[in-house]
Amino acid sequence: MNINNILKEKQTTSFEFFPPKESAQEAVLFDTIESLAKLNPDFVSITYGAGGSSGEKTFNWTKLIQDQYKFTTMMHLTCYGNDPDDIDRICTQMQAAGIDNVLALRGDPPKEGSVKSHFKYANEMVQYIHDTHGDMSIGVAGYPEKHTQAVDLKTDMDNLKRKVDAGADFIITQLFFDNELLYRFRDSAAKLQIDIPIVAGIMPIVGYSQVVRFTQMCGATIPDKLLSRLEKASPEDAIKIGVEHAIYQCQDLIAQKTAGIHYYTLNRSSSVIDVLRQL
Repeated sequence: MNINNILKEKQTTSFEFFPPKESAQEAVLFDTIESLAKLNPDFVSITYGAGGSSGEKTFNWTKLIQDQYKFTTMMHLTCYGNDPDDIDRICTQMQAAGIDNVLALRGDPPKEGSVKSHFKYANEMVQYIHDTHGDMSIGVAGYPEKHTQAVDLKTDMDNLKRKVDAGADFIITQLFFDNELLYRFRDSAAKLQIDIPIVAGIMPIVGYSQVVRFTQMCGATIPDKLLSRLEKASPEDAIKIGVEHAIYQCQDLIAQKTAGIHYYTLNRSSSVIDVLRQL
């Protein structure tokens, strides 16, 4: 089923997974999926490696998860590592397997070596998929605190507008820990006449060092009060604080009629399960 059709009917709950790099991690992911399957997500997404390094693995996992668990699935695709022929081949392969949803991303440049990149920006790939595989549902990324490489918020919102005008059906945001940032983002989008659903990205915090590392990578900020509590907490208490804060965020997002909540699971289930059960 196309995700844009699901979003027309309800507030959605969805999960993100990433393909394991080692066989030992596969068992962890299967356990996570088994646990989260009981919560009946509206869809799940599977990430894609920079430079196409895990493209085939992403497809295989997306198909496996869809076939085994009967989830509506969304596969990530990046500009890096893919030219138009690659995109045609991958989208045709996806649709033949019944995978009708794609998250179109620019992606991160590979750390070493060079890799082909016909599409310089995500909006170019969105336009290409829209024009050549128009029956697919296309999601794009949004950044409540701007992309780390954007000059400022206005520039980043203009870039989002280009992706929407190119044919995007919905937006999934980068993680954030202050809901006011999401509402500011949503208001800015409305001013640009961006009227597609905006799904909020939430990551339950499981530890001080983890959240500091993630926020440094993605450019998100943590409220000072929350950061101070995490810094002083034991590992067990940090998990409880993370769950507590995620519940607070999600209750407010649901009340404010946010289109959906997309949980960044990091291939672990316990905190997400705790959040959803308490919600």
